Amino acid sequence: MNVPAPGLPARVRIHEVGARDGLQNEKGAVPTAVKAEFIHRLAAAGLTTIEATSFVHPKWVPQLADAEELFPQLADVDARLPVLVPNERGLDRALALGATRIAVFGSATETFASRNLNRTVAESLAMFEPVVARAKEGRAHVRGYLSMCFGDPWEGPVPVHQVVSVAKALLDLGCDELSLGDTIGVATPGHVQALLAALNEVGVTTDRIGVHFHDTYGQALSNTLAALQHGVTTVDASAGGLGGCPYAKSATGNLATEDLVWMLDGLGIETGVDLTALTATSVWMAEQLGRPSPSRTVRALSHKE
Repeated sequence: MNVPAPGLPARVRIHEVGARDGLQNEKGAVPTAVKAEFIHRLAAAGLTTIEATSFVHPKWVPQLADAEELFPQLADVDARLPVLVPNERGLDRALALGATRIAVFGSATETFASRNLNRTVAESLAMFEPVVARAKEGRAHVRGYLSMCFGDPWEGPVPVHQVVSVAKALLDLGCDELSLGDTIGVATPGHVQALLAALNEVGVTTDRIGVHFHDTYGQALSNTLAALQHGVTTVDASAGGLGGCPYAKSATGNLATEDLVWMLDGLGIETGVDLTALTATSVWMAEQLGRPSPSRTVRALSHKE
């Protein structure tokens, strides 16, 4: 039953991360053909932005070592296919295959920057500078991920002003949009709105912000709603609730795309996503992985069938 609530956007763009952020956290490598089929099915379900893979050194993320093999198999996918690149070498690999949307991945905290990128926050921004500049010269769209925006497993709560400083620096490099990551899932709605308001105060407009919530404490949907109330219209989610973060052990799965679509459908917010087709895709993917989907909506709808 669709019952709209006042003050919410009419449409939300879902940035699907299951094929990259989800599968990179698997213990074993998923066959390339399965990844390609997964992305094709996600596009057929109506998702228009599907993060395809990451051009990172196989030593760090072996699950995505097949990027060069996978990306050409997606040429017929009718969706935006952003890819993650950690440095100029990764950018070269992505551009050589015709990628037109790239993402860099930064941290709001020093400890996570060190563990994830082997650099300080300042050094990581310096590394991203030529990557973003060259991508923009090639007319590519650039997304800046910012992790640990609400809490860090080593440093604890992350001050809002600290997040704002790094976020602004990423955008100043030339990123077109910013994704705020609650990497370990500790955010609550008031914290979300406080961070968004603080970003607005330094000139970061809400239309350039996306949100990326993990559901560690069951807060992902309530945090998403808080972001929508603030005017955010881009929400990251992972089909079937796949993923976490290989460098932060306390990080559990991403917000499940099906759970997000169920809420948005109920609010009368358009996404263009066919929930039945999406659920079937996640059930299929769960079969490939040999375990049930953690998504509550997938379980509820597949149980009915």
